[in-house]
Amino acid sequence: MKRWAKIVISGVAVLAIGVGAYAYSIYRPVVDTMASIYEPLESDVAAGSADPAAQGGSVTASVGNAGAQQAAQELPADLSETKPFNLLVLGVDERENDVGRSDAIMMLAVNPQKRSVLMFNIPRDTRTEIVGRGTVDKINHAYAFGGVNMSVNTVEQFLDVPVDYYVKVNMEGLERIIDILGGVTVDNPFEFDFEGTDYKKGLIDMNGHEALMYSRMRYDDPKGDIGRNDRQQLVLSALIEKGKNISNLTKVNALLDAVKDNVKTNLTKDDMMDIVTKYRTEIDSVEKDEVQGSGKKIDGIYYYIVDDAEKTRIRAELTNQLQNGDS
Repeated sequence: MKRWAKIVISGVAVLAIGVGAYAYSIYRPVVDTMASIYEPLESDVAAGSADPAAQGGSVTASVGNAGAQQAAQELPADLSETKPFNLLVLGVDERENDVGRSDAIMMLAVNPQKRSVLMFNIPRDTRTEIVGRGTVDKINHAYAFGGVNMSVNTVEQFLDVPVDYYVKVNMEGLERIIDILGGVTVDNPFEFDFEGTDYKKGLIDMNGHEALMYSRMRYDDPKGDIGRNDRQQLVLSALIEKGKNISNLTKVNALLDAVKDNVKTNLTKDDMMDIVTKYRTEIDSVEKDEVQGSGKKIDGIYYYIVDDAEKTRIRAELTNQLQNGDS
């Protein structure tokens, strides 16, 4: 073989090894992170849909079996086939010596055939039965009483719709994730001051701390908790857009560390890879809705009351969003 040909082949081999090593250096931490944040629901185990190969996951505290019985009858949507699915996002305020509460309870219905996501919050003060406890209370207390399992079971009963997947995010960790992504931009509907920051009306750029405070402000909003929900949706929508367009690989390791420390989900690593490779580019719009209701004090405690007609409306919107385009 001629000397120049050997040099070319050797150069290609070295380049291939280098590229392969770099790809593995990126791939391995991603897979490790996906495995470490995996935490199946009790209903996943009962239905046989938990991933036995996932490492670092565990089934959380035992609570009730209503959700498990329901899920055992129907497995979550198969993401490998790019099926529509719903995702419950729990934004949890967990602080030292406190079990925490789900400050944000957000449902996303993802339909790649319709190229859209339907997003709505369930106000945290919503009065409903806490499944597995046998009491009626604020819906965000389900997490304090029984963690993610009780929260999911309670939301399923409230909406009368099975939850396919959940993601639990520590709200303090959200600040770190936003900073790594370079902040978020939202169209703020009205000007207000909160925690030393002036949030102007219109398009505003926010770092992680500013975005976290922006999503927490409640009492100075003319819409109260509904307005707070609206701002949480604005921040999440902005994050979705940033996530779709992330291109700076130097941020990957920092982002993985932040996710590992602050996120739990029953999405397996294969599910997450399917979302990245098959769903990410198929979504063009995020449509927002809100759960309508009214405030009422019962025995001196404030609740958000949602009547049966509104539950039926939200359930219909959610069901319609999850239907295939040809159905």
